[in-house]
Amino acid sequence: MEQALWTRARLGRCGPRLDLLTARFDKHVYAPHAHDEFTVGVCVGGSEIIDYRGGHIRTGPGSIVVLAPGEVHTGGPGTTTDGYAYRALYAATPLLADGTCGFPHFREPLIDDPELAAALRLTHTELSACPDPLEAESRLPWLLTALARRHSTARATDDVVPGGAGIALLVRDRLADELLAPPSLATLAEDVGLSRYQLLRAFRTTMGLPPYAWLAQYRVHRARTLLEAGLRPAEAAAAVGFADQAHLTRWFRRVLGVTPAAYRNSVQDGR
Repeated sequence: MEQALWTRARLGRCGPRLDLLTARFDKHVYAPHAHDEFTVGVCVGGSEIIDYRGGHIRTGPGSIVVLAPGEVHTGGPGTTTDGYAYRALYAATPLLADGTCGFPHFREPLIDDPELAAALRLTHTELSACPDPLEAESRLPWLLTALARRHSTARATDDVVPGGAGIALLVRDRLADELLAPPSLATLAEDVGLSRYQLLRAFRTTMGLPPYAWLAQYRVHRARTLLEAGLRPAEAAAAVGFADQAHLTRWFRRVLGVTPAAYRNSVQDGR
């Protein structure tokens, strides 16, 4: 089976776009090519051989591959039977450099980091299904900064954010006030004189959740009230800023353990 599915996520409501690729190939071999951005891939099945910097990289399930901007490479199946499957994203350099000092140079393109590989795969999967701008901006820069800090030559910046708790509460209130069209984290960070990574760090430390997860839970509780008042799930989803009913359902089940429809039926039956 030869399959390549592209999704485009926006980093913040008015922010730049980032491409996500989900690929499964039996025989396909890429011609030599290069990308303007960092290519960050996670192998999810089979094995791929990539020609890169005069050598060969052989991937396996769970391995991370990082290819630098402008570096010519190819890719093809590592065996004649299993093919190869992977998830990749194409990230501009600032997304990896936000929490570091200097250009993130990766001496080794093949990285063994099971925890980070699992987080990248899950984030890629969920954003491919629903590329919510705030979720993309909360999750991808955080993971890419972690990748650069753990595995590149760039030094990590100071994580201490003076007044971080107060800043987090201000951001929380802005998100609650503008839940239908929340501002980008880049805009919020600029407003308080921080980098996006510093803002994410301050928010997660204070609130215990990244901004998108806090807002999703806030939206769920608002939707719950609307369902109790008789609105249908699709109407409640639109009223609180979820992309659609499926997006509401995903978060409603995470927070409350039931679907919005089941919850609505139960409270209506109990009247």
